[in-house]
Amino acid sequence: MQDPKPLRIGLVGCGGRGTGAAENCLVSAKNVELVALGDMFKDRLEQSRGYLAGTKHPGVKIEDKNCFLGFDAYKRVIDCDVDLVLFATPPGFRPMHVEAAVDAGKHVFMEK
Repeated sequence: MQDPKPLRIGLVGCGGRGTGAAENCLVSAKNVELVALGDMFKDRLEQSRGYLAGTKHPGVKIEDKNCFLGFDAYKRVIDCDVDLVLFATPPGFRPMHVEAAVDAGKHVFMEK
């Protein structure tokens, strides 16, 4: 039997909580891929990407073209070919982030 289509994930908010959530998601089931990252700060994105790549998990498939910085990074992650968006951003941004993801037909995981 062939494996089902991979569940493709994007992370917005690459601090410690976001990176941990992405790692948890990767190991939660077979056939999960992390394909996009977005953050306000380059150092956070690079640190998260490096850590996740260092786990050697086969589902870490983050290409340069799918790494986004700035206030609109969440929109660009949503626009990638992702099925699920993990939001680990400050609470004040969450309403607009979740609304954009839902409007785009994406599944959402966010902190309460």
